Amino acid sequence: MARRRMPDQDNYREIDVPDTSRRTSARGRSSSDGRRASAGRQEGRRVQGHVGRGSASGRGSRGRVQGRGYAPQRQRPVVTPSNLLMALIGFLFLACVSVVLVLNLRTIYYFDIRYQQLESKTGFSEETIRENYDVLIDYNLIMKGVKKLEFPDFPMSEQGETHFREVKRIFFAVQYLLVISGVAFLFGLSRKLPRRDYGSLKLTAILTFFIPIVLGILVAMNWNNFFVRFHKLFFRNDYWIFDPVTDPVIRILPDTFFFHCAVAILFFLLLGGVLTGAVYRFATRKYRRQRQMEQLMR
Repeated sequence: MARRRMPDQDNYREIDVPDTSRRTSARGRSSSDGRRASAGRQEGRRVQGHVGRGSASGRGSRGRVQGRGYAPQRQRPVVTPSNLLMALIGFLFLACVSVVLVLNLRTIYYFDIRYQQLESKTGFSEETIRENYDVLIDYNLIMKGVKKLEFPDFPMSEQGETHFREVKRIFFAVQYLLVISGVAFLFGLSRKLPRRDYGSLKLTAILTFFIPIVLGILVAMNWNNFFVRFHKLFFRNDYWIFDPVTDPVIRILPDTFFFHCAVAILFFLLLGGVLTGAVYRFATRKYRRQRQMEQLMR
């Protein structure tokens, strides 16, 4: 309230009247302060919004980097019971593949006919040697279905026939194992690979890489000793020792040919190990890149 003098019949008296000017100015100041406060709050919200969007953008960029393969991923352990079992099955499968492949690869023997000069050593023509060898190979293949072995040009003793029958059982077992181990190995991989469990591939590669090297060293050191021990391991008799008189087929099957077959089997087995290792390296390339990124960031 404010005091003012008002005229009253030539006399003045003081009365109290409302001070509207002060109230108006006070209201103006309060409204101005309110607008400034509101503007400040809005500015604060904008700043917070920018900060929030910036942090979200940062999280998004990190997510995109992680999505490109740099997200930390843990590789499953390699040496586990299931991986060891899978490695043994894989090694058995590749070994059977190598044996069956060499059994069907008749080019090795055709090369030896000329390399070892079997025509001049045996007195038989190349055509005759090939024909009798093909009969022997067909006898050992499941798909051919040959029941009884009969050479077109060679007689055969009872002991020789027994030995070839035992050899046939071994080759049939290898061919059956090829199918069984192949199905089991592929089934195991179909369960493990989708879960990024590649340890079985690594262990299989190790087995099929180092075992041929060890066997190859033994073969190279003393082939005759290895050949004899191999037959004593798989045969319980000495029917594998042929008499050229009663079983002349042995004349077209020299020891050097079996040596070449052993080398070919080891070569294909070693090749299987290298290919399996290459598949493992290809499947785990993301983990190697991750380790490289972690080393660069340190």
